[in-house]
Amino acid sequence: MNMRILLLMICLFPGILLADARQVDDFRWEGVERVVAVGDIHGDYGNYMATLRAAGLVDEKGKWAGGDTHFVQVGDLPDRGPDTLKIIDHITKLARQAKRQGGRVHSLIGNHEVMNVTGDLRYVHPGEYAAFANRRSAELRDRYFDLFMERVEELDPEAFARLPEDFRVKWEADHPLGWLEHRQAWDPQWNDEAEYADWVFDRKIAILINDSVFVHGGISPYFCGNSLEDLTQRAVKLMKNYNPEAPGLLEDSNGPLWYRGLSGGEPEASLESVQAILDQHDARRIVVGHTPTLGVIWPRYDGRVVQIDTGISSYYGGYVAYLEITPEGVFAGYPDGKLPLPSEDGNRVEYLEQVIAMDAENPNLQKRLKTITQPSAPDPEVSAEEGQEKAQEPAEPVPICGTS
Repeated sequence: MNMRILLLMICLFPGILLADARQVDDFRWEGVERVVAVGDIHGDYGNYMATLRAAGLVDEKGKWAGGDTHFVQVGDLPDRGPDTLKIIDHITKLARQAKRQGGRVHSLIGNHEVMNVTGDLRYVHPGEYAAFANRRSAELRDRYFDLFMERVEELDPEAFARLPEDFRVKWEADHPLGWLEHRQAWDPQWNDEAEYADWVFDRKIAILINDSVFVHGGISPYFCGNSLEDLTQRAVKLMKNYNPEAPGLLEDSNGPLWYRGLSGGEPEASLESVQAILDQHDARRIVVGHTPTLGVIWPRYDGRVVQIDTGISSYYGGYVAYLEITPEGVFAGYPDGKLPLPSEDGNRVEYLEQVIAMDAENPNLQKRLKTITQPSAPDPEVSAEEGQEKAQEPAEPVPICGTS
Protein backbone atom coordinates (compact mmCIF):
# COMPACT_ATOMS: atom_id res chain seq x y z
CA MET A 1 0.00 0.00 0.00
CA ASN A 2 1.21 3.53 -0.80
CA MET A 3 2.62 5.14 2.39
CA ARG A 4 0.63 8.36 1.90
CA ILE A 5 -2.58 6.38 1.54
CA LEU A 6 -1.73 4.35 4.65
CA LEU A 7 -1.09 7.49 6.71
CA LEU A 8 -4.35 9.02 5.48
CA MET A 9 -6.28 5.90 6.47
CA ILE A 10 -4.67 5.90 9.91
CA CYS A 11 -5.74 9.52 10.43
CA LEU A 12 -9.29 8.86 9.28
CA PHE A 13 -9.69 5.45 10.93
CA PRO A 14 -7.47 5.17 14.04
CA GLY A 15 -8.71 1.65 14.76
CA ILE A 16 -7.30 0.29 11.52
CA LEU A 17 -4.04 -0.70 13.20
CA LEU A 18 -5.91 -2.95 15.64
CA ALA A 19 -5.10 -5.91 13.45
CA ASP A 20 -4.32 -8.28 16.32
CA ALA A 21 -7.53 -7.63 18.28
CA ARG A 22 -10.33 -9.88 17.13
CA GLN A 23 -13.92 -10.31 18.20
CA VAL A 24 -14.49 -14.05 18.29
CA ASP A 25 -18.21 -13.68 18.97
CA ASP A 26 -20.54 -11.51 21.06
CA PHE A 27 -18.96 -12.74 24.29
CA ARG A 28 -15.27 -13.22 23.48
CA TRP A 29 -12.37 -11.08 22.33
CA GLU A 30 -8.76 -12.00 21.79
CA GLY A 31 -5.55 -10.14 20.99
CA VAL A 32 -6.58 -7.01 22.94
CA GLU A 33 -3.49 -5.04 23.94
CA ARG A 34 -4.90 -3.16 26.94
CA VAL A 35 -7.89 -3.90 29.13
CA VAL A 36 -9.06 -1.61 31.93
CA ALA A 37 -11.70 -2.94 34.33
CA VAL A 38 -13.62 -0.88 36.86
CA GLY A 39 -15.88 -2.03 39.66
CA ASP A 40 -19.26 -0.95 40.99
CA ILE A 41 -20.12 2.75 40.54
CA HIS A 42 -23.44 3.05 42.42
CA GLY A 43 -24.66 6.39 41.19
CA ASP A 44 -21.52 8.47 41.83
CA TYR A 45 -20.71 10.35 38.63
CA GLY A 46 -17.86 12.36 40.14
CA ASN A 47 -15.89 9.33 41.26
CA TYR A 48 -16.80 7.45 38.09
CA MET A 49 -15.16 10.21 36.06
CA ALA A 50 -12.21 10.41 38.47
CA THR A 51 -11.61 6.69 37.90
CA LEU A 52 -11.76 6.99 34.12
CA ARG A 53 -9.33 9.91 34.20
CA ALA A 54 -6.94 8.04 36.49
CA ALA A 55 -6.94 5.18 33.97
CA GLY A 56 -6.39 7.55 31.03
CA LEU A 57 -9.69 6.59 29.41
CA VAL A 58 -11.15 10.10 29.09
CA ASP A 59 -9.82 13.61 28.58
CA GLU A 60 -10.64 16.72 30.62
CA LYS A 61 -13.95 17.05 28.78
CA GLY A 62 -14.94 13.47 29.55
CA LYS A 63 -14.47 12.24 25.99
CA TRP A 64 -12.79 8.97 25.07
CA ALA A 65 -8.99 9.15 25.20
CA GLY A 66 -8.25 5.45 25.59
CA GLY A 67 -7.41 4.66 21.98
CA ASP A 68 -7.81 0.93 21.36
CA THR A 69 -8.25 0.07 25.06
CA HIS A 70 -11.13 -2.20 26.03
CA PHE A 71 -12.89 -0.74 29.08
CA VAL A 72 -14.95 -3.19 31.15
CA GLN A 73 -17.35 -1.99 33.84
CA VAL A 74 -18.63 -5.00 35.78
CA GLY A 75 -22.11 -3.73 36.65
CA ASP A 76 -23.94 -1.95 39.46
CA LEU A 77 -24.08 1.48 37.91
CA PRO A 78 -27.41 2.24 39.69
CA ASP A 79 -28.53 2.82 43.29
CA ARG A 80 -27.02 4.31 46.46
CA GLY A 81 -26.16 7.55 44.63
CA PRO A 82 -28.10 10.17 42.62
CA ASP A 83 -26.31 10.09 39.25
CA THR A 84 -27.38 6.83 37.60
CA LEU A 85 -28.99 8.43 34.54
CA LYS A 86 -26.02 10.72 34.02
CA ILE A 87 -23.61 7.78 34.23
CA ILE A 88 -25.60 5.59 31.83
CA ASP A 89 -25.88 8.47 29.37
CA HIS A 90 -22.12 9.07 29.54
CA ILE A 91 -21.02 5.45 29.27
CA THR A 92 -23.36 4.96 26.29
CA LYS A 93 -21.82 7.91 24.46
CA LEU A 94 -18.35 6.76 25.50
CA ALA A 95 -18.95 3.38 23.86
CA ARG A 96 -19.61 5.06 20.52
CA GLN A 97 -16.54 7.26 20.86
CA ALA A 98 -14.30 4.34 21.81
CA LYS A 99 -15.44 2.22 18.87
CA ARG A 100 -14.46 4.98 16.44
CA GLN A 101 -10.90 4.81 17.81
CA GLY A 102 -10.67 1.03 17.79
CA GLY A 103 -11.47 0.65 21.48
CA ARG A 104 -14.53 -0.83 23.14
CA VAL A 105 -16.69 -0.23 26.22
CA HIS A 106 -18.25 -3.30 27.83
CA SER A 107 -20.76 -2.45 30.56
CA LEU A 108 -22.00 -5.64 32.20
CA ILE A 109 -25.17 -6.48 34.12
CA GLY A 110 -24.99 -6.32 37.91
CA ASN A 111 -27.58 -7.29 40.47
CA HIS A 112 -28.62 -3.65 40.89
CA GLU A 113 -29.43 -3.27 37.20
CA VAL A 114 -31.66 -6.32 37.58
CA MET A 115 -33.23 -4.98 40.77
CA ASN A 116 -34.27 -1.78 39.01
CA VAL A 117 -35.75 -3.74 36.11
CA THR A 118 -37.68 -6.14 38.37
CA GLY A 119 -38.96 -3.55 40.83
CA ASP A 120 -36.72 -4.14 43.85
CA LEU A 121 -36.21 -0.49 44.78
CA ARG A 122 -34.68 -0.87 48.25
CA TYR A 123 -31.49 0.96 47.30
CA VAL A 124 -32.73 3.59 44.86
CA HIS A 125 -31.35 6.97 45.91
CA PRO A 126 -33.89 9.85 46.16
CA GLY A 127 -31.82 11.72 43.61
CA GLU A 128 -32.50 8.98 41.07
CA TYR A 129 -36.25 9.61 41.29
CA ALA A 130 -35.66 13.36 41.21
CA ALA A 131 -33.72 12.97 37.95
CA PHE A 132 -36.93 11.71 36.30
CA ALA A 133 -39.23 14.40 37.74
CA ASN A 134 -40.63 17.12 35.49
CA ARG A 135 -43.34 19.78 35.57
CA ARG A 136 -46.03 17.14 34.95
CA SER A 137 -44.90 14.72 37.65
CA ALA A 138 -47.25 16.02 40.36
CA GLU A 139 -50.27 15.73 38.06
CA LEU A 140 -49.23 12.25 36.97
CA ARG A 141 -48.81 11.14 40.58
CA ASP A 142 -52.23 12.54 41.52
CA ARG A 143 -53.91 10.56 38.75
CA TYR A 144 -52.07 7.40 39.74
CA PHE A 145 -53.04 7.85 43.39
CA ASP A 146 -56.72 8.26 42.45
CA LEU A 147 -56.63 5.09 40.36
CA PHE A 148 -54.81 3.26 43.15
CA MET A 149 -57.46 4.26 45.69
CA GLU A 150 -60.29 3.27 43.37
CA ARG A 151 -58.68 -0.14 42.96
CA VAL A 152 -58.24 -0.64 46.71
CA GLU A 153 -61.87 0.31 47.36
CA GLU A 154 -63.06 -2.05 44.63
CA LEU A 155 -61.00 -5.04 45.81
CA ASP A 156 -61.33 -4.60 49.59
CA PRO A 157 -63.88 -2.03 50.77
CA GLU A 158 -63.27 -2.85 54.44
CA ALA A 159 -59.52 -2.29 54.15
CA PHE A 160 -60.23 0.93 52.26
CA ALA A 161 -62.46 2.15 55.08
CA ARG A 162 -59.72 1.44 57.65
CA LEU A 163 -57.05 3.52 55.90
CA PRO A 164 -55.64 6.15 58.29
CA GLU A 165 -56.18 9.85 57.68
CA ASP A 166 -52.51 10.38 56.92
CA PHE A 167 -52.37 7.52 54.41
CA ARG A 168 -51.76 9.81 51.46
CA VAL A 169 -48.85 11.52 53.20
CA LYS A 170 -47.19 8.16 53.82
CA TRP A 171 -48.01 6.95 50.32
CA GLU A 172 -46.42 10.01 48.74
CA ALA A 173 -43.31 9.51 50.85
CA ASP A 174 -43.01 6.06 49.25
CA HIS A 175 -43.81 7.46 45.81
CA PRO A 176 -41.81 10.69 45.45
CA LEU A 177 -42.05 12.80 42.31
CA GLY A 178 -40.28 10.93 39.56
CA TRP A 179 -41.14 7.50 41.00
CA LEU A 180 -43.70 6.76 38.30
CA GLU A 181 -41.40 7.93 35.52
CA HIS A 182 -38.65 5.76 37.00
CA ARG A 183 -40.84 2.68 36.81
CA GLN A 184 -41.95 3.48 33.26
CA ALA A 185 -38.32 3.82 32.19
CA TRP A 186 -36.96 0.75 33.99
CA ASP A 187 -39.74 -1.84 34.29
CA PRO A 188 -40.95 -3.64 31.13
CA GLN A 189 -44.06 -4.76 33.01
CA TRP A 190 -45.00 -1.10 33.38
CA ASN A 191 -43.95 -0.10 29.90
CA ASP A 192 -42.98 -2.48 27.09
CA GLU A 193 -40.79 0.30 25.66
CA ALA A 194 -38.95 1.00 28.93
CA GLU A 195 -35.70 2.54 27.66
CA TYR A 196 -33.45 1.63 30.58
CA ALA A 197 -34.76 -1.91 30.65
CA ASP A 198 -33.87 -2.16 26.97
CA TRP A 199 -30.42 -0.78 27.78
CA VAL A 200 -29.94 -3.55 30.36
CA PHE A 201 -31.20 -6.20 27.95
CA ASP A 202 -28.43 -5.20 25.54
CA ARG A 203 -25.72 -5.85 28.17
CA LYS A 204 -23.94 -9.12 28.95
CA ILE A 205 -23.71 -11.10 32.19
CA ALA A 206 -20.12 -12.18 31.50
CA ILE A 207 -17.50 -11.81 28.78
CA LEU A 208 -14.06 -13.22 28.03
CA ILE A 209 -11.31 -10.86 26.84
CA ASN A 210 -8.04 -12.60 26.08
CA ASP A 211 -7.66 -14.95 29.05
CA SER A 212 -9.81 -13.05 31.59
CA VAL A 213 -13.48 -13.63 32.40
CA PHE A 214 -15.33 -10.53 33.63
CA VAL A 215 -18.54 -10.94 35.63
CA HIS A 216 -20.31 -9.01 38.37
CA GLY A 217 -20.62 -11.43 41.28
CA GLY A 218 -18.72 -14.46 40.09
CA ILE A 219 -19.12 -17.84 38.46
CA SER A 220 -19.88 -20.46 41.07
CA PRO A 221 -19.34 -24.23 40.93
CA TYR A 222 -23.09 -24.53 40.35
CA PHE A 223 -22.92 -22.53 37.10
CA CYS A 224 -19.41 -23.56 36.06
CA GLY A 225 -20.67 -25.61 33.12
CA ASN A 226 -22.98 -22.92 31.76
CA SER A 227 -21.66 -21.03 28.75
CA LEU A 228 -21.31 -17.25 28.84
CA GLU A 229 -24.04 -17.05 26.20
CA ASP A 230 -26.41 -19.17 28.28
CA LEU A 231 -25.95 -17.03 31.40
CA THR A 232 -26.86 -13.87 29.52
CA GLN A 233 -29.70 -15.36 27.50
CA ARG A 234 -31.32 -16.84 30.61
CA ALA A 235 -30.95 -13.64 32.61
CA VAL A 236 -32.48 -11.46 29.90
CA LYS A 237 -35.37 -13.88 29.37
CA LEU A 238 -36.08 -13.96 33.11
CA MET A 239 -36.03 -10.15 33.31
CA LYS A 240 -38.36 -9.77 30.35
CA ASN A 241 -40.82 -12.23 31.90
CA TYR A 242 -40.08 -11.60 35.56
CA ASN A 243 -41.89 -13.86 38.02
CA PRO A 244 -41.08 -13.12 41.67
CA GLU A 245 -42.10 -16.68 42.50
CA ALA A 246 -39.49 -18.12 40.12
CA PRO A 247 -36.67 -15.59 39.66
CA GLY A 248 -34.08 -18.24 38.81
CA LEU A 249 -30.48 -17.09 38.50
CA LEU A 250 -31.56 -13.44 38.84
CA GLU A 251 -31.79 -13.91 42.61
CA ASP A 252 -29.83 -17.11 43.15
CA SER A 253 -27.07 -16.60 45.72
CA ASN A 254 -24.99 -18.99 43.62
CA GLY A 255 -25.79 -17.16 40.39
CA PRO A 256 -23.41 -14.83 38.55
CA LEU A 257 -25.08 -11.68 39.89
CA TRP A 258 -25.01 -12.47 43.61
CA TYR A 259 -22.27 -15.04 44.17
CA ARG A 260 -19.62 -14.08 46.77
CA GLY A 261 -17.80 -17.39 47.13
CA LEU A 262 -14.87 -16.21 44.98
CA SER A 263 -14.54 -13.11 47.18
CA GLY A 264 -14.35 -14.68 50.61
CA GLY A 265 -18.07 -15.11 51.20
CA GLU A 266 -19.40 -18.33 52.72
CA PRO A 267 -19.22 -20.98 51.52
CA GLU A 268 -15.88 -19.95 50.03
CA ALA A 269 -15.01 -21.62 46.73
CA SER A 270 -12.26 -24.21 46.83
CA LEU A 271 -9.14 -23.83 44.72
CA GLU A 272 -10.17 -26.97 42.86
CA SER A 273 -13.50 -25.36 41.95
CA VAL A 274 -11.86 -22.12 40.84
CA GLN A 275 -9.47 -23.98 38.57
CA ALA A 276 -12.32 -26.04 37.13
CA ILE A 277 -14.23 -22.84 36.32
CA LEU A 278 -11.17 -21.37 34.60
CA ASP A 279 -10.56 -24.57 32.65
CA GLN A 280 -14.18 -24.65 31.53
CA HIS A 281 -13.86 -21.17 30.01
CA ASP A 282 -10.25 -21.53 28.86
CA ALA A 283 -9.29 -18.60 31.08
CA ARG A 284 -6.48 -17.60 33.40
CA ARG A 285 -8.43 -15.38 35.80
CA ILE A 286 -11.91 -14.23 36.80
CA VAL A 287 -12.43 -10.52 37.49
CA VAL A 288 -15.37 -9.73 39.79
CA GLY A 289 -17.12 -6.83 41.47
CA HIS A 290 -20.10 -6.96 43.88
CA THR A 291 -18.21 -7.50 47.15
CA PRO A 292 -16.59 -4.25 48.33
CA THR A 293 -12.91 -4.42 49.26
CA LEU A 294 -13.03 -0.83 50.56
CA GLY A 295 -9.95 0.54 48.90
CA VAL A 296 -7.85 -2.11 47.17
CA ILE A 297 -7.76 -4.15 43.98
CA TRP A 298 -7.45 -7.57 45.59
CA PRO A 299 -6.14 -10.85 44.10
CA ARG A 300 -7.15 -14.26 45.43
CA TYR A 301 -6.21 -17.85 44.67
CA ASP A 302 -2.75 -16.81 43.44
CA GLY A 303 -4.19 -14.31 41.00
CA ARG A 304 -6.88 -16.60 39.59
CA VAL A 305 -9.55 -14.25 40.98
CA VAL A 306 -9.30 -10.46 41.14
CA GLN A 307 -11.77 -8.36 43.11
CA ILE A 308 -12.23 -4.86 41.70
CA ASP A 309 -15.19 -3.42 43.64
CA THR A 310 -13.04 -1.03 45.66
CA GLY A 311 -15.96 1.12 46.78
CA ILE A 312 -15.69 3.84 44.14
CA SER A 313 -19.01 5.39 45.20
CA SER A 314 -18.89 7.88 48.04
CA TYR A 315 -21.45 5.63 49.72
CA TYR A 316 -18.59 3.17 50.34
CA GLY A 317 -15.87 5.72 50.90
CA GLY A 318 -15.02 6.87 47.38
CA TYR A 319 -11.98 4.63 46.79
CA VAL A 320 -10.95 5.26 43.20
CA ALA A 321 -9.07 2.35 41.57
CA TYR A 322 -8.98 0.23 38.44
CA LEU A 323 -7.46 -2.97 37.08
CA GLU A 324 -5.19 -2.84 34.03
CA ILE A 325 -4.17 -5.89 31.97
CA THR A 326 -1.51 -5.53 29.27
CA PRO A 327 1.15 -7.77 27.68
CA GLU A 328 3.53 -6.29 30.27
CA GLY A 329 1.48 -7.64 33.17
CA VAL A 330 -1.48 -7.10 35.48
CA PHE A 331 -1.60 -3.84 37.44
CA ALA A 332 -3.71 -2.15 40.07
CA GLY A 333 -4.19 1.53 39.30
CA TYR A 334 -4.77 4.16 41.99
CA PRO A 335 -4.86 7.98 41.92
CA ASP A 336 -1.20 8.08 43.00
CA GLY A 337 0.08 5.46 40.57
CA LYS A 338 0.05 1.83 39.43
CA LEU A 339 1.34 -1.25 41.21
CA PRO A 340 2.03 -4.72 39.80
CA LEU A 341 -0.65 -7.07 41.06
CA PRO A 342 0.88 -10.04 42.88
CA SER A 343 0.34 -13.38 41.18
CA GLU A 344 0.98 -15.31 44.38
CA ASP A 345 -0.95 -14.90 47.61
CA GLY A 346 2.31 -14.96 49.55
CA ASN A 347 3.24 -11.58 48.04
CA ARG A 348 0.04 -9.80 48.99
CA VAL A 349 1.37 -8.36 52.26
CA GLU A 350 4.09 -6.38 50.49
CA TYR A 351 1.59 -5.23 47.86
CA LEU A 352 -0.94 -4.16 50.49
CA GLU A 353 1.73 -2.23 52.36
CA GLN A 354 2.43 -0.31 49.14
CA VAL A 355 -1.27 0.49 48.76
CA ILE A 356 -1.38 1.65 52.38
CA ALA A 357 1.59 3.94 51.72
CA MET A 358 -0.47 5.63 48.98
CA ASP A 359 -3.64 5.89 51.12
CA ALA A 360 -2.57 5.97 54.75
CA GLU A 361 -5.88 7.52 55.85
CA ASN A 362 -7.95 4.49 54.81
CA PRO A 363 -8.55 2.39 57.95
CA ASN A 364 -9.93 -0.52 55.95
CA LEU A 365 -6.52 -1.28 54.50
CA GLN A 366 -4.98 -1.69 57.95
CA LYS A 367 -7.83 -4.03 58.87
CA ARG A 368 -7.20 -6.09 55.77
CA LEU A 369 -3.50 -6.25 56.53
CA LYS A 370 -4.32 -7.55 59.99
CA THR A 371 -6.70 -10.10 58.47
CA ILE A 372 -4.05 -11.69 56.27
CA THR A 373 -1.23 -11.50 58.83
CA GLN A 374 -3.48 -12.65 61.71
CA PRO A 375 -6.00 -15.05 60.14
CA SER A 376 -8.21 -15.09 63.23
CA ALA A 377 -9.07 -11.39 62.71
CA PRO A 378 -12.52 -10.65 61.18
CA ASP A 379 -12.61 -10.12 57.41
CA PRO A 380 -13.68 -6.53 56.61
CA GLU A 381 -14.81 -7.20 53.08
CA VAL A 382 -18.57 -7.76 53.27
CA SER A 383 -20.49 -5.00 55.03
CA ALA A 384 -23.56 -5.91 57.04
CA GLU A 385 -25.87 -4.13 54.60
CA GLU A 386 -24.32 -5.78 51.57
CA GLY A 387 -24.72 -9.12 53.29
CA GLN A 388 -28.48 -8.53 53.44
CA GLU A 389 -28.62 -8.38 49.64
CA LYS A 390 -29.26 -12.05 49.10
CA ALA A 391 -32.02 -14.33 48.01
CA GLN A 392 -31.99 -18.09 47.71
CA GLU A 393 -29.71 -20.06 50.01
CA PRO A 394 -27.03 -22.29 48.46
CA ALA A 395 -27.84 -25.96 48.02
CA GLU A 396 -25.74 -28.92 49.15
CA PRO A 397 -23.50 -30.62 48.28
CA VAL A 398 -21.31 -28.18 46.37
CA PRO A 399 -20.17 -29.55 43.00
CA ILE A 400 -16.71 -28.98 41.60
CA CYS A 401 -18.17 -27.87 38.27
CA GLY A 402 -21.86 -28.25 37.57
CA THR A 403 -24.54 -26.80 35.31
CA SER A 404 -27.61 -25.03 36.62
